[in-house]
Parts: sequence; structure tokens; C-alpha cells
Amino acid sequence: MTATKPPHRARRIVFTGGPGGGKTTAVDIFRREFGDELVIVPETATLLYNAGFPRFRDDHGVRAAQTAIFQVQKSVEDFYSAHYPDRVYLCDRGTPDGAAYWPEGEAAFFAAQGTTLERELERYSAILFFETAAAGGLSIESENSARVESLTEARVIDNRIKDLYAQHPRFHLIGHETSFFRKIERGLQMLKGVIEEVRGSSGNRNTNR
Repeated sequence: MTATKPPHRARRIVFTGGPGGGKTTAVDIFRREFGDELVIVPETATLLYNAGFPRFRDDHGVRAAQTAIFQVQKSVEDFYSAHYPDRVYLCDRGTPDGAAYWPEGEAAFFAAQGTTLERELERYSAILFFETAAAGGLSIESENSARVESLTEARVIDNRIKDLYAQHPRFHLIGHETSFFRKIERGLQMLKGVIEEVRGSSGNRNTNR
């Protein structure tokens, strides 16, 4: 399978990070704050797992799940792009995320999907990375039944995902905060700036603050 670069008008922003970063809550707040200005593309993993997709933590189970997530993620993103061609999208995770979970590592994941990290990053106009609360040693317990990672696992996955997306020229990091309200506030301000960026009001830049 050969990945193709979407048209430039498909202005996709990835909102990602390790488990326990508060993304689910943040996405709901962003939806309320931006309204019709922003199209929210839901997280594929949660959709699949909540619908009953089997979740086994052995290598075979992880490969099966991440392959399914990758394929459905692309289809859902492309569906939204086709139906709302002139909108800005906030994707709850992106296609490269699965590489952070793949048993044999990043290169093996992209080879198995018939693509490369570079091709997948080209699908997106910008990256908004929400660092996990586990980075500060805080609890990541939630009502999300798809959340099964320990604090240590969450930190490892968080770093792997960060390393993948940091290679994008418009990578924006929102670090862990002891105050989640402060983190949300920073996220809102960062997202406003990123929306302006992808609309062409500013040039490429890499942001790590």
C-alpha cells in the first residue's frame, strides 16, 4: 500500500501525547471553545476498543490492534477531509502513534503498514503534543476503559510518541503542569496560534516551549 500526500487544503492538526495527558477533557473543552471553527476527528483507538475490538497485550494482539487503528484512522481522516474540504481539523491522535506501541519498533511499524514516518507526517499541517501527567509522577487513572498503562508505561509511550512527532516542522509541546487548568489554558492559546499557522498567517517553525 502506498501512502499519498493529501491536498494542502486538508488542514489537519494532530492532538496527541502519552496516556494520561488529559487529552479527552481537553478535546471537549476545545470543541466548546472553537465551535464550528474546528472539526474534531475522534480517537480511533477508543472507538474500536469501546466497540468491542479485542485487546490483548501480547505481541500478536498489539500488532493486530495497531494495524486496525492505523487503517481506520486514515479512512476517518480522509472521510472528514472529503466532506469538509475547507475546514481546519483537530485529529485526536494521528497515524504515526501506532509506532510507539509496535513490539519491533518504529521502522518495523511503518514497513508493516507500507509507508514511512515522513509520508505520514506529511498528512498533517501541525502537531500539538500534550505531555502525560505521568511525567510528573501524577496519577493517570480515568474512566476511560481503554486505559491500561502503568505510570512507567505511560512515560515510555509518551517519550516515543514525542520523538516521532518532534520531527515535524510545526511541532508544539505543551508540557506537564501541576495545575491541569493551567495546562488547558496553555493548550487553548497554543491551539489558537496553530490554527492561524495552518491557515497561512505565519511560516513554519518548531516550537518546544
